[in-house]
Amino acid sequence: MERIVEIEKFTADESIENSLRPNGWNDYIGQQQIKKNLSVFIEASKKRSEPLDHVLFYGPPGLGKTTLALIIANEMQTNIKVTAAPMIEKSGDLAAILTNLDEGDILFIDEIHRLSPAVEEILYPSMEDFRLDIIIGSGPAAQSVKIDLPKFTLIGATTRAGMLSNPLRDRFGMNFRMQFYTSEELSEIITLAAQKLEKTIHDEAAHEVAKRSRGTPRIALRLLKRVRDFADVNNEAHIDLNRTRYALNELGITDNGFDEMDIRLLELLVHAKGKAMGLSTIAAALSEDEGTIEDVVEPFLLANGFIERTAKGRIAAPKAYELLKFNCPVETPRLL
Repeated sequence: MERIVEIEKFTADESIENSLRPNGWNDYIGQQQIKKNLSVFIEASKKRSEPLDHVLFYGPPGLGKTTLALIIANEMQTNIKVTAAPMIEKSGDLAAILTNLDEGDILFIDEIHRLSPAVEEILYPSMEDFRLDIIIGSGPAAQSVKIDLPKFTLIGATTRAGMLSNPLRDRFGMNFRMQFYTSEELSEIITLAAQKLEKTIHDEAAHEVAKRSRGTPRIALRLLKRVRDFADVNNEAHIDLNRTRYALNELGITDNGFDEMDIRLLELLVHAKGKAMGLSTIAAALSEDEGTIEDVVEPFLLANGFIERTAKGRIAAPKAYELLKFNCPVETPRLL
């Protein structure tokens, strides 16, 4: 059976990124517990000749949620339709997608927390009963039409699981939280990706990129491509440690993987001297969107103990004061 993968996005850089994606469990590095459990559930579904139950992946961006969805489709030997919630503006958009699915197909919706309430209402019976309930017309002439759908698997991905409504979250049979990757896992990913880019990278250079990648494969691959650019411009067949350090320093990436926004956030909180700051205040001070601060910048800093969330807001942790060489206040607010 020839699988069909429909993806609603393609820029030149994204095409390269897609070519670096693993195609199966043997190529997928990291998220060991998720891989182990999914392998069991997929095998069980195949033995029963049933579609896989609905799956929700959540966690910071760049940790492989889309890649896992594509691997699931590959393992299930079925077709997958990939889209994003902001592209589904009306209930009719979702109805068009659902009615074009075949038995056993997979629908992957990225940033699923951004679905509108009206679209969510259409999704509930579709997930639970494989039935589409739509209203045709308006006012007294409105009619309810029920359309049977083929049994399909919905895979949702979100960076903000707390924004999912309870009815939607409860309809997913499997929920998996994506974890940050270790430097060893990222080093392996970088080495394999370099081979696909027809470039060799020394082990110590791969480790250098890994430790500056914030535990995130997407960032690791992006940095690898930029380091490769520096090597190519200097006519270097191999990527060594010196060239890697030079390139990453030129890009403004610190040894901890912090970029300019991370440092600005830490400096802001450190200069507050233990006074908690709310998200809106931080976003205004940094001239950045609240969602970017919460979804992109904060998770890595929180996971590595550089900032803390309290009942009153964010504060700098002792590690932040140590990093920036400031004296840490004696008293710090109690954590939530």
